This record gives sequence, C-alpha cells and structure tokens, in this order.
Amino acid sequence: MSYQSARSNLLAAPAIAWLVVFMVAPCLLILSYAFFERGVWGGIEYTVTLENFARVVDPLYAKIFLTSARIAGLATLLAILIAYPAAYAISRAPRLRQPMLLFFAVLPFWSNYLIRTYAWMVLLNREGLINNLLRWFGYQGEPLSLLYTESAVIIGLVYNYLPFVILAIYSSLSRLNPELMEASRDLGGGPIRTFWRVTLPLTLPGVAAGGVFVFVLSIGNFVTPALLGGGRFQMIGNVVYDQFLSANDWPFGAALGLVLIAIMILLLMLQARATAHASGERARVEP
Repeated sequence: MSYQSARSNLLAAPAIAWLVVFMVAPCLLILSYAFFERGVWGGIEYTVTLENFARVVDPLYAKIFLTSARIAGLATLLAILIAYPAAYAISRAPRLRQPMLLFFAVLPFWSNYLIRTYAWMVLLNREGLINNLLRWFGYQGEPLSLLYTESAVIIGLVYNYLPFVILAIYSSLSRLNPELMEASRDLGGGPIRTFWRVTLPLTLPGVAAGGVFVFVLSIGNFVTPALLGGGRFQMIGNVVYDQFLSANDWPFGAALGLVLIAIMILLLMLQARATAHASGERARVEP
C-alpha cells in the first residue's frame, strides 16, 4: 500500500467508524429484530418468524403506506414547483448577491424543527394569523379549520424541507453552461422553448435529488403529522413510532422500518441512475 493510499484510509477512518457505529450497526439490529417474535410483556422473544412481514402487507398497514406515499408525493411535487423558480431566480441574480439569497433560502434551518412546526400551528389555528387576516379583509363567515388537516401536514412538510430542494436545483442550474442557452437562442429558440428543451432536461438531476430528499424525509416523518395533523390520521412514521414506544412491539416496528428503508434505497438508486443518465446527456451536448 502506497503512502498516499495509507494516508487517505487513515483520514477516512473516523467517518467510516462513525457510519458503522451509528448507521450500519443500528440497521443490522433492526434487521435482526424483524425476524423475531414479540415477547409476552413486549420487547423481543428470540424465536425466528416471518409473521411480522406478513402483518406489513395487511390491508390496514398497506393503506397507511399508500396514504403516506400520497402525502409525501404531494409535498414533493409542491416543493419542486416552489423551489424551481426560486432556484432559477437565485442562479440568474448577480453573482455577488447569490450567497446572500442562498442564506435567506436556508435561514429557516437556523431554528429548531419543532419550533418551525409549532409556528405553523399558531398560523393555522382558528384564531391564528390567516383567519385574522381574512376577517381584516372583510370575511364574515366561520373561521376556517386549517389546522389538523391533511393540507396542514403537507404545508408543514413543504416548509420544512423546501431549502433542500432549492439548494439541489440551484446546484444544477449554477453548473449549467450558459453557451447552451445562447446556442438555443441563436438557433431561433424562444425563452420558453429553450427552457423546456435545454434548461429543464439538463437540470433534472437536481430536481430528482431534491425530490428524493423531500419524499424520503416526508414519508417517514412522524412529528409533523402528529402536531399539524392532530392525530386524526396516521402516516407510517407514526405507526413505527407507536410500535416502539407505545405498543412495545419492536419486531413489528422493525419490519415496518425495514420496508421504509427499502423504499428509500430504491428511490436513491433510481435517482443515481437518473443522474448518471443526465450526466451522459450533458457530456454529449456540451463541447
């Protein structure tokens, strides 16, 4: 082994050890728990069984998975629709102003996730800012019930994860070769045609990366549905949380968690494949 390789391995060792201890080992524990039975008084009974995975495909939990995927999908779509114009505007701003605009985009991360979610509870309740603004503009009806709804959960998820999408799309837009847009305009392509045929296809890796971020973090989220949903409906993250901390059924909670991990891995593989395909396209069109 050369000195250069030995030094690289030594520098990477703390990060690898951190990942092994705090990510690989817990995942292996979760994997093993999923194949055991629940004890009579909760916990683990070390008898091998596949019953936990059979329960995962029960229509009740399958419906919760579908509901979670629908909410996460809507949050992802809304986040992309909001983030793309914002990232585009930042990437087209004068270069000296871009760091300041990015700073404002990620500013919500400077406060705690729970505080941001509680802030939306204040905004959306019947005596909150939105209903007060409606009354100020002349609305005389009953206060709108915005809190403890599916829409409130989607709003909370979009707000909390939007900076991830802005940063991912901005990264793709900032690396876009401006000569490609100039070439499109020289060939008679208008702004809209240039956007659809050049800009958007070449920035899809950023869109995919941001979308996967939001979807993966949303489908397993249990804090936002609990606070903004008020417990009126469950997402799969809430079910996993309840199995570990309320029902004390760790094996079934582990099986549900494994399904979530499998979904995340599948999405990350698809995103990596899309990125590789787009990179090939970028290399083909760029001089």
